[in-house]
Amino acid sequence: CFGGIEGVFSHSKGVTSAVSGDHGGSGDTANYDMVSQGATDHAEAVRVTYDPAKVRYDQLLQIFFAITDPTALNRQGPDEGRQYRSALVPLNDQQRTVAARYLAQLAATGLWKKRLVVAIQPYRQFYPAEAYHQDFMAQNPRHAYITYWDVPKVAAIQRLFPDLYKPDFTPR
Repeated sequence: CFGGIEGVFSHSKGVTSAVSGDHGGSGDTANYDMVSQGATDHAEAVRVTYDPAKVRYDQLLQIFFAITDPTALNRQGPDEGRQYRSALVPLNDQQRTVAARYLAQLAATGLWKKRLVVAIQPYRQFYPAEAYHQDFMAQNPRHAYITYWDVPKVAAIQRLFPDLYKPDFTPR
C-alpha cells in the first residue's frame, strides 16, 4: 500500500514531500478503484521529493529497501497483484546509475535467498491519488492496516537509520 511508503518517507529527514499516487498507466485509469483491482497498467507509487543537501538518493534507496521485500514479485505485505510491483523510477541518468549499482550490490550480498525482483523503470507519468489517500498514515493513525503493517516500518527506520529519521510527519 502506498500509504505506508508515503508515511515512512514523510518521517525521513531531507524529504520535502511524499505523495501517494499511480505510475505507469494512463490518466483515465488513474483512480484507486481501478488500480487496486489490477485492471490497469499502473503501479501504486509514491513520488518522493527531497533536498539533496540534506539526504542523498542512495540513502533514500537504503530506506526503501529496509521497508520493502525486494524478492516479492507483484506483492508487498498482504497486497498482491501487478499493481503492487516493486520498482524504482529514477528521474535522471545519475539516479538510474546509482539505483542499478545499489541493486547489484544488494544482490551480491546474499542477504536474500530468493532473487531480487525490483525493477528499474523509466518514468512515464505520475498521477497523484485521491485526496483521502494523501498523508493517510498521519490522518488515520489507528487504522488497522496502518498499525499492523506500516507503524513497524516507521519504527524500523527510526531504529536502523536514526540520523535519517525525524519524528514529525512532513505533509505532502
